Amino acid sequence: MTGTSETAIARPSGGSAERGTRARVARLIMEHGPITAAALGERLGLTPAAVRRHLDALLAEGMIEPRTARPRGQRGRGRPAKLFAITDAGRSAFEHAYDGLAGNALRFLAERVGEDAVAEFARSQVSGLVGRLRPEMSKVPADQRVRVLAEALSADGYAASASKASLGGEQLCQHHCPVAHVAAEFPQLCEAETEAFAQILGTPVQRLATIAHGDGVCTTHVSPHRAVEPGEREASEWAPEQARPSIRQQTIDDASSKETGR
Repeated sequence: MTGTSETAIARPSGGSAERGTRARVARLIMEHGPITAAALGERLGLTPAAVRRHLDALLAEGMIEPRTARPRGQRGRGRPAKLFAITDAGRSAFEHAYDGLAGNALRFLAERVGEDAVAEFARSQVSGLVGRLRPEMSKVPADQRVRVLAEALSADGYAASASKASLGGEQLCQHHCPVAHVAAEFPQLCEAETEAFAQILGTPVQRLATIAHGDGVCTTHVSPHRAVEPGEREASEWAPEQARPSIRQQTIDDASSKETGR
């Protein structure tokens, strides 16, 4: 993220300190949302009144939107928690300066050469990540590989995190996607990235949600890593529909629970 992008999302009236805090609120919502006002206040050290002031301003500008938390188990008779999520307008204030050019280039490539050329281009874009991390992963314990990948993605601007999935395996969450608008039209970008994750981690993965398709977070389920039996090929290809529906739903629920600060 750049300082210019944070300034762009924090243009309401007020002093520079006020604008800076509002930018921090917006960025935290983008990277960890949907999230409650209480969780925002805890993470930023703000009073409830200060959080509400910034949220009201961002809501008025259309930078964020309110959502209702999906019930998990017995929640009692109280009102469902209100969450705040970044909107397309808010996300655009942080990036996408070259979306139009990139989209035009890929459309030109698809029309002149074909869809396969777009997929090949997408794979070439993630080949650097694979080439950089795959050799290093052999030195990393299996239970630490998703965390290492998340750190590498965060360094590239994806605001990624790793956590355990309650029904087995792990989940990789990317709270920011610099190419989300282009990927909405060209899913080959997401597919190539998912294939790259499987190659880097050496185990099957499944993409469960993407920012490009309107979800708040790109969520990928990573199967437990196990030793390769004799005569068995090491997992290095994406198996998009192999995860059980229960794992898919529970993994999404896990992500939602962590995002709300509970």
